[in-house]
Amino acid sequence: MAVAAASSALLPSPARAADKPAAAPVAAGACPASLNFTFPRLQDDAPQNLCQYAGKVVLVVNTASYCGFTPQYEGLEALYAKYRARGLVVLGFPSNDFSQEPGSEKEIADFCYNTYGVKFPMLGKSHVRGGDANPMYALLAKQTGTAPKWNFYKYLIGRDGQVVASYGSRTRPDDKELVAKIESLLGAQR
Repeated sequence: MAVAAASSALLPSPARAADKPAAAPVAAGACPASLNFTFPRLQDDAPQNLCQYAGKVVLVVNTASYCGFTPQYEGLEALYAKYRARGLVVLGFPSNDFSQEPGSEKEIADFCYNTYGVKFPMLGKSHVRGGDANPMYALLAKQTGTAPKWNFYKYLIGRDGQVVASYGSRTRPDDKELVAKIESLLGAQR
């Protein structure tokens, strides 16, 4: 499966997201580097340009169907349903990097929808760590200084396109700190 970056701009040097100065809002029609990618949609391989989410708060999560954290799909869908109208997008990236997502894309899509009612955008199965990481995850790891350590690792991107935080697998979608950060970012002006 081919995954293409929409731009060949140089990646920023590694820095902890919390240490970064506030960035200017994304100009209308502009696409921040953190979203300037196109990936196939999980269900049908239709190309999805992530620039469509510019100006939104984005929670990026690597997922797996056979993991102790798999029930987080339910919480991620609830979070998406609750805040979608205010500008939250959850992006799921299935990955077998931890040997817990062996199925085909169709099997994964069916499992997510039929078992957990997932309606948030799910992208094609890809690598999320190491030298084979898809370009978005390579950028996220470089910007935060950390790659996913396990399934359901989360990166939070503000409306300005800047990565503002990352959360380990044990951080549930209903975690008070995560929800408070999302609500704060949703309240930020575009």
